[in-house]
Amino acid sequence: MKEYNMELTDEEKEILDGKHGEVMRKVLESVVLYGEAFEAKRLLPIDGPVHLVTSFGLTGIESVFNMMDELINAGLKAKEPFTVDPRPIDYDNVECTEVQKKIFNAIYGNQERYEAQLKKLGLKDDDAFTCTCYMPEVGNIPKKGQILSWAESSAVVYANSIIGARTNRNSGVIELLCGIVGRVPEFGLVTYEGRRAKWLVELKTSTLPNAQVLGSAIGMKVVEDVPYIVGLDKFLGKGINSSTLDYLKDMGAASASNGAVGLYHVENITPEAVEQGRSLLVENYCTYSIDDNEIKRVIDSYPILWKDSNAKPAVCFIGCPHLSIMQIYDWVKKVSDRLSKIGKDKVSIKTILCAAPDVISKFKSDTKAYKKLTDIGLHLTYICPLMYMLNPECAKQPIITNSNKLRTYSTARFFLDDDVLDIIVNGNA
Repeated sequence: MKEYNMELTDEEKEILDGKHGEVMRKVLESVVLYGEAFEAKRLLPIDGPVHLVTSFGLTGIESVFNMMDELINAGLKAKEPFTVDPRPIDYDNVECTEVQKKIFNAIYGNQERYEAQLKKLGLKDDDAFTCTCYMPEVGNIPKKGQILSWAESSAVVYANSIIGARTNRNSGVIELLCGIVGRVPEFGLVTYEGRRAKWLVELKTSTLPNAQVLGSAIGMKVVEDVPYIVGLDKFLGKGINSSTLDYLKDMGAASASNGAVGLYHVENITPEAVEQGRSLLVENYCTYSIDDNEIKRVIDSYPILWKDSNAKPAVCFIGCPHLSIMQIYDWVKKVSDRLSKIGKDKVSIKTILCAAPDVISKFKSDTKAYKKLTDIGLHLTYICPLMYMLNPECAKQPIITNSNKLRTYSTARFFLDDDVLDIIVNGNA
């Protein structure tokens, strides 16, 4: 066995000596070298299922699919059934032109092959495709203190912050290899010191800010550092309930995409902040105050990437990250009430709500609510709207969203929820 700058157990040394097969040796070596790049001193056992960020059979990354075949042929699989990010295509619920379909089929030409590989390596089931794997309907719900290997940024920040589990924002494929060998390198957000906050974020707004905008402001300011947020409990109350979960889910996703936040603490709300309070702050921490003017400045800073800024919106995507079932109910009610207020029956713009397949199935079981959704012209899909926007023909369309993550990674134009309601009901931005 060659020398590594890491403390290794006898079993790990055996694996690296090839005693558990050449492919397993390469799996562990990849994890060890990954850890050494971050100066990890040892590996830690994983406590729960992994969640993969790579859910798409993208053409041009044959090395990934070949590696998957190598793992399968060696008889390897993840130690526990895992979940994976959303699928890219759903023609039944997201209408596409023939040209758009042709491009999608070229971009994601390996989708069928890749999904077959995922099943052989331990995919939980055919519906386990979502960025919100922690939803109760999906079931990949870690426990506080568990060591994980996840990569999807919005899921990582949720698991770390709201649940109090421990995972770094790992690279795609690495999280799978960690899941196969059952170990992750000890560095960053899996350590106590790595979870301490370098920023005190003081919320001084007159009302509760939009979650996506607050997360955006925090992410752009602290970048990859851990913030300790004070003042949110004034609006959300202490502790966590279902509405608080949804707010923090969306705030965290924006902080992770507009910056690189993998963990935040909220005073009197998130578990580690409740337990440890401001002792989580490091010495000489930085302070960032957010008031109404700062929220407005952040919103005004967002660029408009449409070719024609005055174009009529063609599509609206809501649900990046995927919606909870309560958020679906909430949007159906808000849209229905707004339509009734102006005497209309249906939305004027194609409006697509995105959620996990298991969440959609549960919502559809409420036949009255689902009929109302379809009657007012809304659509439900399990896709990732980011993957939809990867299609250059789709990206040409004037698309609106209330997601700061989708705005950041695409040409979609961001609007606050009330503005989104007005636009989809009336038809103009």
